[in-house]
Amino acid sequence: MIKKVGRKWKAGAIFASLLMATGPAVSNVQARPWHDDGHTVRHVLLLSVDGMHVLDLINCARGISGANSGAPYCPNLAELEETGINYLDTSTSKPSDSFPGLMALVTGGSPRTVGAFYDVAYDRSLAPPAITTGNGLGGGNCTPGMLTGTSTEYDEGIEFDETKLNGGAPGGADGGIVAINPQRLVRDPSKNCAPVYPWNFVRTNTIFGVVHAAGGYTAWSDKHASYSAVSGPGDGTNVDDYYSPEVNSIPVSLPSVPGCNPINDPNFSTDPTKTKLASYTDSFAAIACYDSLKVNAILNEIDGFTHNRSAKAHVPAVFGMNFQAVSVGQKLIEPGVGSGGYMDAIGTPTPFMVQEIQFVDNAIGQFVAELKKEGVYESTLIIVTALPSLSMTIMICTQMISIVTIIVDVPTTNAGIAFDERLEKHPHPCRKRRHTGSEIGFD
Repeated sequence: MIKKVGRKWKAGAIFASLLMATGPAVSNVQARPWHDDGHTVRHVLLLSVDGMHVLDLINCARGISGANSGAPYCPNLAELEETGINYLDTSTSKPSDSFPGLMALVTGGSPRTVGAFYDVAYDRSLAPPAITTGNGLGGGNCTPGMLTGTSTEYDEGIEFDETKLNGGAPGGADGGIVAINPQRLVRDPSKNCAPVYPWNFVRTNTIFGVVHAAGGYTAWSDKHASYSAVSGPGDGTNVDDYYSPEVNSIPVSLPSVPGCNPINDPNFSTDPTKTKLASYTDSFAAIACYDSLKVNAILNEIDGFTHNRSAKAHVPAVFGMNFQAVSVGQKLIEPGVGSGGYMDAIGTPTPFMVQEIQFVDNAIGQFVAELKKEGVYESTLIIVTALPSLSMTIMICTQMISIVTIIVDVPTTNAGIAFDERLEKHPHPCRKRRHTGSEIGFD
């Protein structure tokens, strides 16, 4: 039976959950590990399904007249809910968008605290990039010690070539932080005009930085090289394996993804000069193909490899990805194909919206199957949430875990994370027996 909690939880609750699951090895955190019957949570899989609402989850799990012949269409999410908790009264970051929302998930901080308000913003202490970015932020001068102020840009425009799936990364790399062109980064006059990489633009540390510093292996897959900001301050390596195929690149055939070589869409052409798709978000079929790249990365990481299976690696202590399919399914009107979104006020999805939810659900089913195959299912906590709406947050336990007491102590002066801590007692989502545990809520 799924438990539903009506308390208002912001994204910081997920950060606390990640801290608690990583246990006593994390610096500045004193906690008893999550365990019962010989099991311990050693891995956290964080999945962000952009745009998905709790109503979407209810409709797909129970079925709704007018969609999929009234039958349920997300069996894997519905099954996982049985050992999870659904936070119905969550609240998004303000402003609500991918960049501040993502950073809230991995820091526990508000946009004001983290310093990430939007992909494009303004900073009085920085100077323009050396050259104009791909999205038009003009290059300019930087004088050491002179604070001139500049617009900032942390999206696909800082890559060498945002029209390429790998962001124009040199040497044939498949993307990631090597796709970032330092000449397209804003600069810091107080540091001799050094370029400000995404991970140093944010003001607080992140769960990836905390776990990495404690010796844990970390991985994350997202839609832009700039979202390597999740690494947090440092040299960009707090995420040991960061993968970011560019979502706004011109779609190409994907030989590694079944059914996507070529992409099955009338607007797609293998000739980039003839394709009608400017990005993967312009097509219901293309966005699923795109997300499949990151799904494959997660499967490889569960198997004990890097995201592209090029080398052996640890199964990450904290890892995950961002899904774009549902967000595209909600808002796309594709010429010659059809419209996504909803058909009425009760959230009856169009067939294309159903298609995208089914894709995500199938991917989550693949993750569960792979975790079981590799023998790490019972030591993995799965968190499913949504950006930027953040109206759906489910903590899913893959086995029954009893938590008697958890104490998380993150000093704001040492950890660099400033938020209001409030301990609230209620039955923990990750067990059926009624013990009283402690979790952290945030204002």
